[in-house]
Amino acid sequence: MRPIDCLLREINQRDGVTILLIEHVMRAVMALAHKVIVLHHGEMIAQGSPAQVVLDAAVLECYLGEDSEL
Repeated sequence: MRPIDCLLREINQRDGVTILLIEHVMRAVMALAHKVIVLHHGEMIAQGSPAQVVLDAAVLECYLGEDSEL
């Protein structure tokens, strides 16, 4: 059996299917996503490539800062 990340990549590349992935494991998001949209309490606070999003001030404050509610 193939790992799920390989299967998702294959489907995306072979068939051109866009895959909506809702995930809280940031390693998985960083490894799989081309574009990330970050929601906080249902509101979009950031969007862009994984590299852009992890540096976004709102994302850092809400999810990666000392006062975050993970």
